[in-house]
Amino acid sequence: MQEYSSPQVIEVKDSASLLDAVLQHAERGPDDVVFTRRVDGRWAPVTAKEFATEVRSLAAGLVAGGVQAGDRVALMSKTRYEWTLCDYAIWAAGAVTVPIYETSSAEQVSWNLSDSGAVGAIFESAVHQSTFEGIRDQLPDLRGTWNIDAGGLEELAAAGREVPDTDLDARQAALGAHSLATIIYTSGTTGRPKGCELTHGNLLGTGRSASKVIPELFNADGATLLFLPLAHVFARLIQVACVETGARMGHTADIKNLLADFATFQPTFILSVPRVFEKIYNTAKQKAHADGKGKIFDRAEKVAVAYSEALETGSVGRPLKLQHALFDKLVYVKLRAALGGKVAWAVSGGAPLGARLGHFFRGIGVTILEGYGLTETTAAGTVNTPAHLKIGTVGRPSPGVTVKIAEDGEILMRGEHILRGYWHNETATAEVIVDGWFHSGDIGIIDDEGFVKITGRKKELIVTAGGKNVAPAVLEDRLRAHPLISQCMVVGDQQPFIACLVTADADAVAPWAKAHNKSHLIPHLVDDPDLLAEVQVAVDEANKAVSKAEAIRKFTVLPIDWTEEGGQLTPSLKLKRSVVMKEFAAEVAALYSGAKGD
Repeated sequence: MQEYSSPQVIEVKDSASLLDAVLQHAERGPDDVVFTRRVDGRWAPVTAKEFATEVRSLAAGLVAGGVQAGDRVALMSKTRYEWTLCDYAIWAAGAVTVPIYETSSAEQVSWNLSDSGAVGAIFESAVHQSTFEGIRDQLPDLRGTWNIDAGGLEELAAAGREVPDTDLDARQAALGAHSLATIIYTSGTTGRPKGCELTHGNLLGTGRSASKVIPELFNADGATLLFLPLAHVFARLIQVACVETGARMGHTADIKNLLADFATFQPTFILSVPRVFEKIYNTAKQKAHADGKGKIFDRAEKVAVAYSEALETGSVGRPLKLQHALFDKLVYVKLRAALGGKVAWAVSGGAPLGARLGHFFRGIGVTILEGYGLTETTAAGTVNTPAHLKIGTVGRPSPGVTVKIAEDGEILMRGEHILRGYWHNETATAEVIVDGWFHSGDIGIIDDEGFVKITGRKKELIVTAGGKNVAPAVLEDRLRAHPLISQCMVVGDQQPFIACLVTADADAVAPWAKAHNKSHLIPHLVDDPDLLAEVQVAVDEANKAVSKAEAIRKFTVLPIDWTEEGGQLTPSLKLKRSVVMKEFAAEVAALYSGAKGD
């Protein structure tokens, strides 16, 4: 199949804005708890009325500070309640939010603010304050800044007390579906980031349809703990969907203590990027083996996958049902408890999840709904739903979306979710939107039932010296299944064969080294024969998915891991391939030293 469309399920009126739901919830259910925020180490409720009041209070402060309708205001903070509060306050003032990752460098902050012409900036900490002070002379449009940790929001609220309610009412009344809501700068690895213009209608269309296509998650009884950066479009969309549907939302940026937060918050669904699901799985597997329960876990894992695969065909035999019920009591219930005990659903995006993880989690009782989209498509291009689910795919097109496969395999999309354009960059806009179709840059297929599968990215396709096209994601997904592997990158463009760079997972290597009496070798384990043998097992397993010409022939284990802080990963944990290739050029060259083709 080359094209598939899904019908629209909601209507977004021209007069609609993102503020409508905030005020409607406050009026219809003022005492309903719509947020739970961390206060002095405990979760405290925030009602619909309280949220609306705080939003309007901060919005009035922005108006008092000289922010005009249509002005851009930057927002730089880790994931916390105040991020969402400020986002909606900026919209309530009739302005446009420019999100900035809290880990951004001074150069990145300077570009985003200067290119967008931001007149104000809300940031979180003294560190951010220092960043802004260092680049202030580069930002002639910037008039006001507010530091959250230093009482900046209280200052805004105080300044706004003299602003009449009628002024805010007029700002909101002037908003509509076609009004610009946000400019999100893409985290490109080369060249200057481009600002994606998303409107109120873009965000409302995808946010409101959530209650129609995934009602099991987005409803007044639902609850999620948001931990992804809200500067990323994926988390931003979930934020909007929760506010639109009344699902309770909490915030945390403490990934290291995420399981502890799950235990106290008890979400009913979670959203994440694949790497976090990988980490949960690998940690559980490694711990079981370290505790001498490896055989039980491995058997439980196989049963979970087999059970999920049987659900796909609609035929689960009695013996498998009995085994699944046994392991549910012995293993699966403990894994679900680690997620808070109430999670039955999860949403994954940002990168390919892989069928193996999808089947494992569904088998233990947590069904992951994988979706696909880009900043330019307001995150939601396709999505699996409880009613229409096929593991190993990214689902069918979202409501109102048409997906088409071009002759070269590229995924094209059309619909109301497509960005308005790139900020002040008509040339770039014309390059990606041709005859109404958005060109994604990703390669994929559509099956006979309309489910989309991502097979690679045009810019990431490797072409070997022998002319073989290789999509690295297939191999990399399988490699990361091994508990000892953290990150990996397949290489081989214009080379005689495929090779791979591998980084070890420090959290998994420590207990493995202890079990093998090699703790004294840490951190110099990368050349250890036993460790290399473990990685070779993962390589052999990955190679089963491809032809001989596409198989990994050589690999090297690097002495460091790749991280966002190190610059090799984006804030959504995607690999910056060009950065890795440049940084580890010598290691790649060594893989092909003296190499000859087949």
